[in-house]
Amino acid sequence: MLKVHTLNDQICPHFNDAAHGVEIPPGARLLFTNGQVGARPDGSVPESPSEQLEVIFERLKAVLTASDMGFADVVRFTVYATDMDYFDDFQRVSARELAGHKPAAILLLVDSFPRPGVQVEVEAIAAKAD
Repeated sequence: MLKVHTLNDQICPHFNDAAHGVEIPPGARLLFTNGQVGARPDGSVPESPSEQLEVIFERLKAVLTASDMGFADVVRFTVYATDMDYFDDFQRVSARELAGHKPAAILLLVDSFPRPGVQVEVEAIAAKAD
């Protein structure tokens, strides 16, 4: 089981209440996902970043499920976005999908993505002790 460290009484809290650190138990399996973008199976990309994040979390769920993991096993997200406003969408979708689990997160602004229309990309690191 992951041990989440949120040290709000010792250091400044993150604006999204993300963990300050997540401890992985000995012997856990690790999963590093590729950056997931909001491209549907047919290659189409929704126009809105909110819809892109819905697709991204569907894709992340599929990768986690293939590894016999779920969102509760996520240690850290790295989020790349072309606009800071998209982080609100990320927080909304991730809060729903993570159901109270708050892994560490890195949020980075980027200029653009190689795939036309993409505005957000998310990668995850997950760990699970069997």
